[in-house]
Amino acid sequence: MPKVTLSSLFKKKSDGRKITCLTAYDAPVASLIDASGIDIVLVGDSVGSAALGFDNTLSVTISDMLHHLKAVRRAVKDALLVCDMPMSSFTGGTAYEDASALFAAGAEAVKIEGTAHISLIEDLVKKGMPVMGHLGFTPQTDSTPSVKGRSEDSAAELVKNAALLEKAGVFAVVLELVERSAAENLTSSSRVPTIGIGSGPHCDGQVLVINDVIGMTLGKVPRFAKQYADVKSVISSAVRDFRRDVEELKYPS
Repeated sequence: MPKVTLSSLFKKKSDGRKITCLTAYDAPVASLIDASGIDIVLVGDSVGSAALGFDNTLSVTISDMLHHLKAVRRAVKDALLVCDMPMSSFTGGTAYEDASALFAAGAEAVKIEGTAHISLIEDLVKKGMPVMGHLGFTPQTDSTPSVKGRSEDSAAELVKNAALLEKAGVFAVVLELVERSAAENLTSSSRVPTIGIGSGPHCDGQVLVINDVIGMTLGKVPRFAKQYADVKSVISSAVRDFRRDVEELKYPS
């Protein structure tokens, strides 16, 4: 598979071909995702709830992101590797330094939620550091998941914010929990690809958390997620078999 680039993502949008994106937090899973031909591998701050046992993303630090990014970087060869900027980078006033650290660790782009950091996005893009935007439900600042764009005012706000991000230079925008007609409108009017999650079928691509895809979610599974495998049951069965064999003196043989 050819190396995925920003140009190849734009080509997919212009050709009407869908873009695929999955999260990854470790080298073994990242290797499998990359070998499967996924376009974008995202080291999401969802690592907080997916792998670190936190209730949400807010406790994730830049050290956490760097640790998991480096592991994923060792495995990803062809996909575009994007890494989330954690909330702590902005509350701690170290956003530019943290972004630079992520690029130094192998990220090919960073993702920044919302429009509160437009000047940072502009600065990073001018310095050759690609940025992916994120609109709709933004877990770093919204405490409760809710669909955006249902009302006329909400849809207009999304259009305005999408224009701000596009002007700032983002190469793509994640649309999370955006009402499907609003997501379709944003996708048709945007020059950059839109990557949907819980935002209907009309975005230029789709992203899911890998734990939801393989049945390894801790806690509640989002309504929009689709489970393609039940890895949790496979692991549980293997562990029970190991315990039984040890207790019954069948292992080691």
